Order: sequence, then structure tokens, then C-alpha cells
Amino acid sequence: MDQISNLIISIKNAGNAGHDNVSMPYSKLKHSVAEVLKSEGFVKNVEEKTEKMKKVLVITLFMENRVPRIKGVERLSKPSKRIYKKAGEIRAVKSGYGALILSTSSGVMSGKSAKRAKLGGEALFNIW
Repeated sequence: MDQISNLIISIKNAGNAGHDNVSMPYSKLKHSVAEVLKSEGFVKNVEEKTEKMKKVLVITLFMENRVPRIKGVERLSKPSKRIYKKAGEIRAVKSGYGALILSTSSGVMSGKSAKRAKLGGEALFNIW
């Protein structure tokens, strides 16, 4: 199973179902992607908890009158086909309303910050 696809679809589905938060098994990659989503304003809070001797990642969602902030996601790079972007190839998502999430040599970051740092990397997904 693809960890990143499970993460973004779980967040999107929880928002569409009207849930305030979503929890999933912890991994460093999921935590770093969730932190980038928090810094971009798509989720409210990210916490690492221990439940029944296992680490769990709890993500609190932004809800505006029971309408989720996340409208859609698109997975770009898959385990079967990796997609890489240079710093010059990074473009705005949905005219600036969305964000591109990249895995760079300096860690997971948004497209805006990667372009500012002149870094390219694996394009994980678009979110809007």
C-alpha cells in the first residue's frame, strides 16, 4: 500500500464525512507531509500520540460550517511511476489556491518554498 495516497485520501474523506480529526498509524514521512499541510493552511493541527503501545498520528481538520477546507487531491508520483520536477518547472496549483507537495533533498516541502530555495524533487501530490 502507498502511505502517501492513504494519508491524503483519508484526510479528504474525513473532511467530506464531516469529521473533525483523523488518526492513522505513525510514520516519519506521514508526519512531515502533515506538517507541510499544516504550514500551508490545509489542516489545523498535527499530533503524535501513543495508543495501546503504538504511535498514532492525529490530524485535526479545518472545518468552515461543516465544509472541509480540502476540496480535492491529485497524486502525481506513484510507486509504479516516479515524477520529478526541477525548480524551474514548479508552477502554481489552481491559480495559487492549491499547493504542490514535494520531497526534496532538504525534506518534504511545498512547491512555493522549494522554488524559493531553488530545489527540485519528487512531486508527491497536488492539493486544493
